[in-house]
This record gives sequence, structure tokens and C-alpha cells, in this order.
Amino acid sequence: MIKVGESLPDVQFNVPTSEGMKTMRTAEIFGGKTVALFAVPGAFTPTCSARHLPSFRDKAAEFKGKGVDTIACTAVNDHFVMGAWAKDQNCAEDIMMLSDGSGEFARAVGLDADFSKFGMGPRSKRYSMLVKDGVVKELNVEEGGEYKVSSAEHLLGQLS
Repeated sequence: MIKVGESLPDVQFNVPTSEGMKTMRTAEIFGGKTVALFAVPGAFTPTCSARHLPSFRDKAAEFKGKGVDTIACTAVNDHFVMGAWAKDQNCAEDIMMLSDGSGEFARAVGLDADFSKFGMGPRSKRYSMLVKDGVVKELNVEEGGEYKVSSAEHLLGQLS
């Protein structure tokens, strides 16, 4: 598992935009920026839709006020699903959706999880991290299906 102080791996994300899908590499998203990144096991899933994503959407101005350039959400879902979820959650202006459709990023950072027992297959663990210029500054990984340390409120509390 990636650790605080380590650089994010170079992977490609598919990013839904108003003009369609855009492919972006890690350096384009995180290079030279402060990014609040959070990961969910799946778009449209109950906790992710009712609590996790809304916490970041609702606190977007507070993140910006504390020097965060970008709030990004990643999930092992395709860009069509991530785009539809952003529209459904009314967050496309505040949160960059990073589709990790094949789970390459989740595996590369060691935060992948097997959700086969729920009929969902390979996914990402639920977590949040603060990334400055591609380097992990804070990392908050949930255990056992909880939703506590990965919340926007928790990550905001870690910002100085």
C-alpha cells in the first residue's frame, strides 16, 4: 500500500467532461497542484451516494479556502458511469471524476479490494488522501466497510 511521502504511480484515467471523455495521466491531474482525492468502491452505491461524495461536494468551498486546487473522486467504474453519477449528484463543477475502469490505479497504489462476495468484483477500497505535486501528504483508509476517516470533514481537519 502506498504510504505518506511516496509519489503516486503514473497511470491513465478516463475523465468524463462536458465535451466527452478525456484521457489524463497522473502527472496532468496531480502535478503542481494540491488535490483532495477520495476513492469509493462504486458509483451509485448507497454509502458512496448518500454520504461520501456529498461530503466532498458540500465542503468544496472549504477545501478551496484551504488551498486545495482540485477535489477528485476515483472509482473502478467506466467513464460513462462516473459521468452519469456526477450529473446525478450535481457535482461536475466541484469534483473531477477519475474513472479507473480496469482498476489499474487502485492496484498500483495497493488499495484495491475484492468485492466479489457482493457481486461487484475487483474494486477500490474507500479512502481519502491529500496529494501535493503528486506526493501523498495524508492517507486515510477505511477498514471493514466503515465510513469515518475518508470523509471530507476528516480530511479538512488534516489541512493546515
